[in-house]
Amino acid sequence: MTAEPTTKTRLYAVDNLRIVLTVLVIAHHCAVTYGNIPLWFYTEPAQDATGAVLDILVVFNQAFFMGFFFLISGLFTPGSYERKGARLFVRDRLVRLGIPLLVFLILLRPLANFPGYLAVDMPYWQYYLLSWDPGPMWFVEVLIVFALAFAAWRSLRAPAGREPSPLTFPAIVLFVLGLAVVTALWRILVPVGSYVPVLGLPTPYYLPQYASMFAIGCVAFRRGWFESLPARAGWLGLVMAGVSAVVLLPLSAVTTGAVSSVLGALWESAFAVSMIIGLSVVFRRRFNDQGPRGRFLSEHAFTVYIVHPIVLVALGYALSRLQAVAVVKFAIMLVLALPLCWALAYAVRSLPGAKRVL
Repeated sequence: MTAEPTTKTRLYAVDNLRIVLTVLVIAHHCAVTYGNIPLWFYTEPAQDATGAVLDILVVFNQAFFMGFFFLISGLFTPGSYERKGARLFVRDRLVRLGIPLLVFLILLRPLANFPGYLAVDMPYWQYYLLSWDPGPMWFVEVLIVFALAFAAWRSLRAPAGREPSPLTFPAIVLFVLGLAVVTALWRILVPVGSYVPVLGLPTPYYLPQYASMFAIGCVAFRRGWFESLPARAGWLGLVMAGVSAVVLLPLSAVTTGAVSSVLGALWESAFAVSMIIGLSVVFRRRFNDQGPRGRFLSEHAFTVYIVHPIVLVALGYALSRLQAVAVVKFAIMLVLALPLCWALAYAVRSLPGAKRVL
């Protein structure tokens, strides 16, 4: 692949991507609320066929969007480490990630998880301890581990500057195949559907993707891959994502045993890498600027991620008497949730000292 000129506003494109991914997180959990995969604080399992549409959205989202979050996090990690040094970098990560994690665990989790308490017969203090779970903040939990691992690895190596070099097609193919193999082997030990209590990892069977994407983000920073991917990689990535979904996903569904597991891992790997490359190039070329509204959405995106469970659970109760098919209730919740999440995030970040962390 040949390189094209480096864009001058890279951060705007990445910030805009984070906004879209945050919207996908909210949409994902709205879909879980009304679909047939009841892994959320408040759910109304679908009573009609449209629930399958929401399940499909969840499957496609899950295949790539959290891996994309980890890649973006990795993209900014080396530069942050170099600017701050080891000690300040670790302290910054523990403050900016650890404090929101603790706030969610101790204060926000009980609010989001209150529907579960209504369904059991035990003292609240006992339920509070037994239901200990970081919810969607598992992402922050894992990101802390990755950041500390990077700092430990970086402390053993001499400083390394940026060494721009193009990302080649053979390297992408080898990465997809390698990730698929590692994922399939990992799922022998950690099958699809596994859950880690207390730590709250809802998708530990995706850990190879999360770890590798974070590492690729770190490498991409040094190699300048975000800037150097050519224009044709954008449309080619999106086309390949569609092809993998049309070919590999149905094959994994109609096969069984090890073959199904390998094909499923191959589909997820190919789809994730293709979508990430495609969206990265599209946003770099088409959405590489920001006005006041974009800056507002970007500045509050992380806080939205933290508080959105509270908003969705409240909306779930508010809409509980509404009689409608699953996909309609999903759409109504999503339309209401997006402005409410950003409004709540704005209120939270307006608290004294909040912006130092958020």
